[in-house]
Amino acid sequence: MGITRRDVLAGAALFSVVSSGATAVYWGDLFAPEREVVFSPDGSSWLVTFDSHAVIPAILEQPPLDVEKDLAPVFLVGTAPYVIAANADTPYKTFADVVAAAKAKPGSVKYASVGIGTLGHLAMTLLGNKTGADMLHVPYRGGGPAMNDVLGGHVDLIAGSAALITPQLEGSKLRPILQLGRERLPALKDTQTAIEAGFPDFETLAWWGVFAPKGTPADVINKMAKDISEVLSEPAMTSKLRETQMMTLILGDAAAFNAFFTKQLNFWGKVVRDNNIRATG
Repeated sequence: MGITRRDVLAGAALFSVVSSGATAVYWGDLFAPEREVVFSPDGSSWLVTFDSHAVIPAILEQPPLDVEKDLAPVFLVGTAPYVIAANADTPYKTFADVVAAAKAKPGSVKYASVGIGTLGHLAMTLLGNKTGADMLHVPYRGGGPAMNDVLGGHVDLIAGSAALITPQLEGSKLRPILQLGRERLPALKDTQTAIEAGFPDFETLAWWGVFAPKGTPADVINKMAKDISEVLSEPAMTSKLRETQMMTLILGDAAAFNAFFTKQLNFWGKVVRDNNIRATG
């Protein structure tokens, strides 16, 4: 069946995963048996998802879908870096300060994420592995509750997407201490990247992409990718994504997205397995 430009703008029959909670929560909710979701390889079903999608195979004992066998990459929209920020009343001005405090008193530094197995959690876990810093993870079901507790001084740090962190920097309650992209964001021009701070090739990216059920015809996938690319290339749309999500548009086709997604699966899957991280109810 044909996918029109209007379909793309309207969402086509997209099953859109927009929850910011833990990996297990949004996958369990979306594909729970009572939902009776019909995900058909006929060009009528598409899954719009984001970075935690790459953690599914490693963190869930019985995932509702096999992300490699049941889904086909269609389109990579773009990426944006994660950022680590501290409550401004803490003494932490750099990540080195955090490491020193966590080593001096293991477990004394608390950091928030938007859920177990999300990339903020995994990035902080990996940084702890690399530095020997023992930091206490405090998971939340969403960015709002996590941010509120950091701003309120109940938790020292937060590891979240640039879109979550940067709007809060206009006040005086939050201080960015490390960004996890390869280059500094214009909005964070005075904040070191992890690479600059001494962690070679360290990168943690939020990303957004579209999948189809495996078996969806290649011509249908290619047309959908082309239509999405055209829509997102419009100046108004590009500007909105950059402003609201701090996104660098990639507009990658199925092959490019497949290569990117495979790398994400392998990298974060190893972090999960090496640290025996499991999703909870």
